[in-house]
Amino acid sequence: MFAVRYERFGGPEVLGLGEVPEPHAGPGEVRVRVEAAGVSPVDLALRAGTSPAGAGLRLPHVPGVDAAGVVDEVGAGVTGVGPGDAVFGIVPLAGLGGASAQFAVLAHWAAKPESWAWEQAGGAGTSVETATRALDRLATPDGGTLLVDGAAGGVGSVVVQLAVARGLRVLGTGRPDSAGFLAGLGAVPVAYGPGLDGRVTERVDRALDVAGKGSLPALVALTGAPGHVLTLADFSGPVHGVALSTGELGGEPGGHHGLAAAAALAAQGRFRIPLQDVIPFARAADAHTARPRRGKTVLVP
Repeated sequence: MFAVRYERFGGPEVLGLGEVPEPHAGPGEVRVRVEAAGVSPVDLALRAGTSPAGAGLRLPHVPGVDAAGVVDEVGAGVTGVGPGDAVFGIVPLAGLGGASAQFAVLAHWAAKPESWAWEQAGGAGTSVETATRALDRLATPDGGTLLVDGAAGGVGSVVVQLAVARGLRVLGTGRPDSAGFLAGLGAVPVAYGPGLDGRVTERVDRALDVAGKGSLPALVALTGAPGHVLTLADFSGPVHGVALSTGELGGEPGGHHGLAAAAALAAQGRFRIPLQDVIPFARAADAHTARPRRGKTVLVP
């Protein structure tokens, strides 16, 4: 089958199209003919060779942990889904990739909402699960205020919507030109950068750092305690007493709760996956080029 792949670590230029063996669904898994595959920060770090998780990566490697497509193979023990069903989800995390290909195996999935284009579904999986786990872990009081630093990106934009659906007031930081975008997601826009704790004058119950741009001291000051802050991107978190959550990208074994809940919200018109770029597999290098983010980047065959 054809796939995006790289044979050595390096910049985006190492990506190209090539032939790789077809994967097959194992127990508890499904295989899909891929219609769209998301691009996540973990994909960029693995390709660059900067992620510790890539130490045991076998090359050539097919990137991508999010995919959406039509089921064509069902593994042992799988019920409630069959060939021809449209689904979106997450690949087995042990392989750290495989989604950007003609066929991909999913370990966690949910039915694709009819209101979503394939591109939205393809970029949903890990952003939804990461956002769900972060919100659960923060446990913001009912009706409380959550500040999301880096709210316009692929994960941040999902966190904002899921938090609003839980009845939270959300303050979302971003560039000035993202204010309208953030307001459309349901957040109160706040300019990000140094001095954040001086610009926010209202009470903040919890804070989530998605950007990793050095805001942790300000977030601790705003919430009143390191335990009220969680970071997904700043490795200095422990220095400030803030929990660093890194490896929580996928679903629990055998469980698809976050994906199904997001799909239900989408069916009600209360949740979407904002897209910044939709790029063909043949131009995968463009998808891995760093640029300001507003939503998700997705690859299509």
